[in-house]
Amino acid sequence: MKSDASGARRLRVRVLGSAAGGGLPQWNCRCRVCRLARTEPQRVVPRTQSSIAVSIDGERWALINCAPEVLHQLQREPALQPGRDDRHTPIQSILVTNGDVDHVAGLLSLRERSPFRLHATPEIHGVLRDNPIFNVLAPDCVERCDVALDSRIELLPGLAATVFAVPGKTALYLEGDQVDIGAEGESTVGIEFDVDGRRLYYIPGCATVTPRLAARLEGAAALLFDGTLWRDDEMVRAGVGQKTGRRMGHMSMSGVDGSMAALAEVGIKRRIFIHINNTNPVLIEDSAERREADSAGWEIAFDGMEITP
Repeated sequence: MKSDASGARRLRVRVLGSAAGGGLPQWNCRCRVCRLARTEPQRVVPRTQSSIAVSIDGERWALINCAPEVLHQLQREPALQPGRDDRHTPIQSILVTNGDVDHVAGLLSLRERSPFRLHATPEIHGVLRDNPIFNVLAPDCVERCDVALDSRIELLPGLAATVFAVPGKTALYLEGDQVDIGAEGESTVGIEFDVDGRRLYYIPGCATVTPRLAARLEGAAALLFDGTLWRDDEMVRAGVGQKTGRRMGHMSMSGVDGSMAALAEVGIKRRIFIHINNTNPVLIEDSAERREADSAGWEIAFDGMEITP
């Protein structure tokens, strides 16, 4: 079991993917950031869609979200590959934070009858049940476990997680005529890991930082937080879309209403942006936006990043 010098257990987090939906570069985009990712990868490192893997012993792992590129992500990580027998996987469970395509589509690639537990809120499980294509996850192999808000679940032996509501919105393909942006419920959740008093939070989607959320994050050892856009109208300015970040259920990084300002006075030891959109200039290593984020104490997640709070 992984431990520090004192013998205490340590949570190990591996970033499998750090980009928002579509990845970087996005297949049909020629914005400045995507162009640089194709032509100058030393300035803009390509990224796959966001998910993380967690473990406390380095042998048994859980995935938080399951990106469309999951097979590629697993091929890059020896610790997540079969280690014994002809059929084996270190992945024992998967927890999804919402029903977005970039967080559930990868489940379809894990259909080779290896057993694991699939954790989600009842609302998200309902979304998966309503789409028969997810029946490729055979029920005699994949146990679908409902997760109640503010409840602790055992993801792995000795590793518990708490699922809690954060302001967000329903997935794009589930939107109706009226969209309740910023609602708190089962459609968008954050994850809290607490291992021997060290708390790490994974919140890849968040519409706003409420006082209740800020209070929860106080004293955290690490936070991986929604970094979709640098500014609210970024995609409009880039000429690649008409929606603002707010309309998509994501708060911007910068500005007086941004996450850097909202969390500036919250006591968090390590701050990391994840789920970063392909248009976000913070992805450019030598950009003014990256320097501003650095100065504010924020790191920018990249595929393969390892975190041990």
